[in-house]
Amino acid sequence: MTYIRINATFLIIFVIMQVKFIGATETVTGSKHLVQTDKGFNILLDCGLYQGMGKETDSLNRHLGFNPSEIDVVILSHAHIDHSGNLPLLVKQGFLGSIYCTPPTLEVVEVLLLDSAKIHEYDIEYVNKKREQRGEDPIEPLYTSKDVEHCLKHFKTVPYHADFHLNEEVSFMFTDAGHILGSAAINLKLKDSNKNITHLTYTGDVGKYNDMLLKDPECFPLADYIICESTYGDRLHELDVDAELHLLNVVRNTCVEKKGKLIIPAFSLGRTQEIVYILDKLKNKKLLPNIKVYVDSPLSTNITDIMRENVDCFNEKLQEYIKTDADPFGFSNLKYIREKEESMALNTSQEPCIIISASGMMDAGRIKHHLANNISNPKNTVLIVGYCTPNSLGGKIKAGEKEVKIFGEFHEVNANIEIIDSYSAHADYSELIKFLSCQDKSKVKKIFLVHGDLEAKISFKQKLMAEGYKEVILPNKTETFILS
Repeated sequence: MTYIRINATFLIIFVIMQVKFIGATETVTGSKHLVQTDKGFNILLDCGLYQGMGKETDSLNRHLGFNPSEIDVVILSHAHIDHSGNLPLLVKQGFLGSIYCTPPTLEVVEVLLLDSAKIHEYDIEYVNKKREQRGEDPIEPLYTSKDVEHCLKHFKTVPYHADFHLNEEVSFMFTDAGHILGSAAINLKLKDSNKNITHLTYTGDVGKYNDMLLKDPECFPLADYIICESTYGDRLHELDVDAELHLLNVVRNTCVEKKGKLIIPAFSLGRTQEIVYILDKLKNKKLLPNIKVYVDSPLSTNITDIMRENVDCFNEKLQEYIKTDADPFGFSNLKYIREKEESMALNTSQEPCIIISASGMMDAGRIKHHLANNISNPKNTVLIVGYCTPNSLGGKIKAGEKEVKIFGEFHEVNANIEIIDSYSAHADYSELIKFLSCQDKSKVKKIFLVHGDLEAKISFKQKLMAEGYKEVILPNKTETFILS
């Protein structure tokens, strides 16, 4: 409760415990959810970048939708840029508090944010050249590497399962969400002025069960309110054994039969390591053709090194595998490329090979160069192994467009386009239902669905209602709900 004095009288303003949805409502990017206690303590859950939104992307990212100086604390679910990528701007615009995450998340987010800053700096240089030609004033990048370094000073780590108290009214605990290295569901305990406790869980992004690399998503404490992702709320994944065979068949068809290149756009964190691990297993089984495999991404190379240092986060199957193969992310014929010159040499090479490169949505990074040089050749294949927003380059290719624009030029899509959805790090709807099954349906007051396209959220809502959950809500951007 807050008192304001106006002309010798007191106006009483009641602050109610509430949650406001700012990002990742109508989309799967830009994750930001603001929780406010009844004493006015503001907790921001994630602060991610919008990605693949076309011309609107820059404006959406520059306007956070709240005053950063009024945020008391940030709790970060995981390191993916659509959840962490706008933290440097948050600090740049006046945030003074701490940012909490798991220890592995901090290792990864440092690398991802510095890479993100370099992309912004490079992109704005190109934009400003165009603006100068039009006689327009230059604009600043969203943030720079120096802004990232400043932001990283605000980070503090909390291990999984620790009951961490922010103050007398708020505590939280991380539980493993199984999505990527360090990912966590955030379990908040919010105490009101009458000492009543409200339990709110934000799932972050939920991983698959029986993942190739990571442990299963954990059960989480009983919650009154749940903010749940819904990326794949309307579909089921291909079985992993089918996906491994699918990949092998694509390799043989492209690289052996057609003597072409297999281009695999893949997120640097998680997806790249999964693909390399599968190829490593195929190599050990003597099933992988004798072709060269390139991971062409300095970021992917750095992330893989971090993965190697966090063996304790791997599942039992992978830990057993490591006993016979010490490096599941390395084998003969596999080369990690850092230098630009080596990357450029792949564009002129005619040898059949596999090129794994970032980014997964194909909107940035070296993958755009590989697509520009290879997508019009019918001997080649582009293998899509993860989610792409509809407006991204990857989304357009996945949707079957026959011509796409890359670096300002149109390219015919003559290459074969293959899709394997099971490599997604997101749970499908059956796995999300399994993840939520640890809850008492009669005590869950509301489930808020975020981080999904409208069709996926509507479909998943129907499935949850059929499971017996009382109220499932699809919040709109900036919509606020009271937490009783």
